[in-house]
Amino acid sequence: MSNQSNSPIAPADGDELVVVLDFGAQYGQLIARRIREQRVYSEVLPGDTPAAEVLARRPRGIVLSGGPGSVYEAGAPRLDPKLLEAGIPMLGICYGMQLLAAQLGGRVQQSERREYGRAELSVTDRSDLFRGLGGGEPLTCWMSHGDRVEAPPPGFDVLATTAGSPVAAMGDRQRRLYGVQFHPEVAHTPWGAGLLRNFLYDICGCRGTWTAQAFIERAVEDIRAQVGDGRVIGALSGGVDSAVAAGLVHRAVGRRLVCIFVDHGLLRKGEAQRVVETFRDRLGMELVAVDARERFLRRLEGVADPEAKRKIIGEEFIRVFEEQAAALGGADFLLQGTVYPDVIESGTGQAAVIKSHHNVGGLPERMDLKLVEPLRSLFKDEVRQVGSALGLPGEIVWRHPFPGPGLAVRIVGPVTEDKLAIVREADAIVLEEIERAGLSRDVWQAFAVLSDTRTVGVVGDRRTYGYVLGVRAVTSTDAMTADWARLPHEVLERMASRIMNEVPGVNRVVYDISSKPPATIEWE
Repeated sequence: MSNQSNSPIAPADGDELVVVLDFGAQYGQLIARRIREQRVYSEVLPGDTPAAEVLARRPRGIVLSGGPGSVYEAGAPRLDPKLLEAGIPMLGICYGMQLLAAQLGGRVQQSERREYGRAELSVTDRSDLFRGLGGGEPLTCWMSHGDRVEAPPPGFDVLATTAGSPVAAMGDRQRRLYGVQFHPEVAHTPWGAGLLRNFLYDICGCRGTWTAQAFIERAVEDIRAQVGDGRVIGALSGGVDSAVAAGLVHRAVGRRLVCIFVDHGLLRKGEAQRVVETFRDRLGMELVAVDARERFLRRLEGVADPEAKRKIIGEEFIRVFEEQAAALGGADFLLQGTVYPDVIESGTGQAAVIKSHHNVGGLPERMDLKLVEPLRSLFKDEVRQVGSALGLPGEIVWRHPFPGPGLAVRIVGPVTEDKLAIVREADAIVLEEIERAGLSRDVWQAFAVLSDTRTVGVVGDRRTYGYVLGVRAVTSTDAMTADWARLPHEVLERMASRIMNEVPGVNRVVYDISSKPPATIEWE
């Protein structure tokens, strides 16, 4: 059968949903996040989704994202006109506003000068969309556009202007259609959350029913409906995502879930023992531990390309799970802790492939097991909220993320036993020093990366030729974007000193100060 997953869990009938139509925005997913922060569920669909498919979801509102194109370019993304006639409140952002203007009879043209960065917004109407924002003073907003709306469509009022945009916001109150040229979803528009809240609550009539507990109740219903009387094996890595997914499915089907922990030889120091003790002994879950170190390392021998590594590991995981399902007398479903960033980065709709996550783009085309992925629509911080609501221990819920391919993607180039030993010991030192400094909750993720570069050093008056090891620590809320962590110099000094003294083969330590984007969090 195909590896196609079930669709993301959505609200039950009658609950609230706001659809974000993505026209290729740089941070289109951020709009959905900002809406969810207002306790309203949001899903992202491609901008060219047919009206029938959108309307079948019975959304309370629709948001049109920004995008890199111009509405007058050949082949420019368009909105299904039937959505404009559906009577559903709509908010266009940047390109989305220009699209509303162009398709409803307004005038859009290229600006004489691109408006990019912070701008002063003069609000001329605060009766609905801008209600309660700014107290009559100009507002600072974030602009990023080359075209602008010169004249709004018939029926629209101009709600705000900037020096570079005669129509920086517009609204047709009768049809509940609105547009803003700036980006309310980014932090550089500090009052943007208030504008989105006005749209969601005052214009769309939402009540804010999207909570972790509401998600759990809906997820349990959906899992039971999907699984029926079937048996589920759970891919349990010990990380946050797989642990929360297992907690959800265990609540739904009880002992018909058997978790499989695969030691693929690419784990952190002491990880295998820690997972077994936590989930089997403390949480009482059915758990089978599989020692598959030799087979994974054999498949990875000589493989340098990171995409190839991920796909090999993804396929080998599935084969181990299929074998274990047969050994247990058969199973119908495979539980995975797939989350929204995994899906987006692996390439979906208008989002380009960043890297193939082993549990998405790395899956084989044909599988004997059907996937259960209850977290597929959640961001990482939402997963943690669900984990806390499920009552999982804090040391699980707040663990730093660890990639499914493990240390294989923290070794640049081919994976060997020697390199694994180096990066495993260095990684343990990094985490120990982060914990010692009391920074575990402040840092989203911290780890060591072994480069394929070697440099000259001196130890005991002798020349050495050792590896360069990178230390990576980032801050984030959802892994879609991240900034490098400003660790205290004394913490970095202790890390570097310990690594070079305690880990054979390393004679130079560097600290990665790249943000995401343009970099990714992991090096591979």
